Amino acid sequence: MKNLSQRVNQLEESATIAMARLSRELQEQGHDIISLSLGEPDFNTPVDICEAAKAAIDQGFTHYPPISGYPDLRKAISEKFKRENDLDYKAEQIVVSTGAKQSIANVVLSLIDPGDEVIIPAPYWVSYAQIVQLAGGIPVIIPTTVETDFKPTVEQVASAITAKSRLFIFSSPCNPSGSMYTREELRALAEILQPHENIWILSDEIYEHIHFEAKHESMAQFDFIHDRVIIVNGVSKGYAMTGWRIGYMAAAPAIAKACDKMQGQFTSGANSIAQKAAVKAVSTDWSQYEHMRLSFLRRRDLVLGLMNDIPGWKFNKPLGAFYVFPDVTWFFGKSDGHSVIHSASDLCMYLLQDAKVSMVTGEAFGDHRCIRLSFATSDAVLTEALRRVKISLAKLR
Repeated sequence: MKNLSQRVNQLEESATIAMARLSRELQEQGHDIISLSLGEPDFNTPVDICEAAKAAIDQGFTHYPPISGYPDLRKAISEKFKRENDLDYKAEQIVVSTGAKQSIANVVLSLIDPGDEVIIPAPYWVSYAQIVQLAGGIPVIIPTTVETDFKPTVEQVASAITAKSRLFIFSSPCNPSGSMYTREELRALAEILQPHENIWILSDEIYEHIHFEAKHESMAQFDFIHDRVIIVNGVSKGYAMTGWRIGYMAAAPAIAKACDKMQGQFTSGANSIAQKAAVKAVSTDWSQYEHMRLSFLRRRDLVLGLMNDIPGWKFNKPLGAFYVFPDVTWFFGKSDGHSVIHSASDLCMYLLQDAKVSMVTGEAFGDHRCIRLSFATSDAVLTEALRRVKISLAKLR
């Protein structure tokens, strides 16, 4: 359309949202589509959290909340950090936002000027690079491979640092790879970054409660870099609260104040009722919601077992989140006699059309060799989806 800003014209649509939209459109046309594209728990929000929201309505929490969040929620998040992560953050160091995505945007817009460089290991969550570009920053992408569990080496990170570097963004557990950084790996990265005082670290920890074989670790645990680590988290994944739209960040006071200032000009405070539900969520011992983690673990093992029976793709063993990110380059150049697969995007479209299963191209996550599938759905749906995929992939020769 004419007269739209250069900013919006250069902005790409979220690939996960685009594939979900295409899947819905095909479903509305009568096609039997199985969607493995969105990263959303299939559980309903726990009843006790919903009851807290109902009580908040009855108690009249229907007015504008403070920009950074209600004091009791910020206090509850501060206590959660100490209880679960052994991290010390005062309530005034926490800003509650309309989802973790807004928290990330607040941080980037508060720190990055045009021309600043932001180091991002690939694969990365789809919006990191787009948000950086919206701020006028330059994404500096570090490629990784399935053989290295999709994690960069310290040498790669060191070589990516320049005088223009201002921010390092990563997630653990990682969306889309499911990779998790060990304490030793985080320390090694922190030691590389520590001498560069102009570089902040944004640690996306939204999947911290969904881990399978080792506990979640945060780079903020290291005193020598703690004040430069900005943690972004939220209630969407661990508490099955995607629709409530509550995220938060914790950082040095100056960063928290900057994000409060930024948010004040965009949305002001996050939804008041959702905030009261979030108080209940983060105040509760998460072991009460352990059944969700165990379900994701079972589904992961089911999916990996089914994928092992399908030749052609390579994948790591996800240690967290609810995704598998297989390398599908073996299929490039192959055809079923009608369609030729030239890329991961081609393969996603082929599987959508032939198997009626939707996944997301790895190109959206900074890796053109892979596709992402979510196992945040039932065992029966996953079994049927991979049965269809196996049949369709066998046609490619």
